Amino acid sequence: MTATPQSPGAGWILRVSARSAPAGDRTFEQQRQLLSSVAGFDPATTLWTAFIGQLDARALQILQSLYDASNRFGTEVRLEPIDAPPTWQGPTFADDSDVAAIITARSDQNRQLGQLPLA
Repeated sequence: MTATPQSPGAGWILRVSARSAPAGDRTFEQQRQLLSSVAGFDPATTLWTAFIGQLDARALQILQSLYDASNRFGTEVRLEPIDAPPTWQGPTFADDSDVAAIITARSDQNRQLGQLPLA
């Protein structure tokens, strides 16, 4: 997992990606119908990718769609905090947010987000 952004106070976003499950044309079309409204597809890497800069209804829709794809097709979903690129026009997370604390805890403990202990 990528560490939290290096510069304090800089905005960051989550890159959410899912590798397309190996599938025939029909199954891939089902994946495409589920994910194309929330993520972009790169055929070279077979990754669906979306970016989240705040936890809002749209972010939840993205995460739910990727979870559904994982559940239905066995795709692997990853969350990576990255520095917001200069071209990013949306909102960003702040280093002192609750989400930043979760990401930091995850990277410090080298565990998957779903494996964090309950507080």
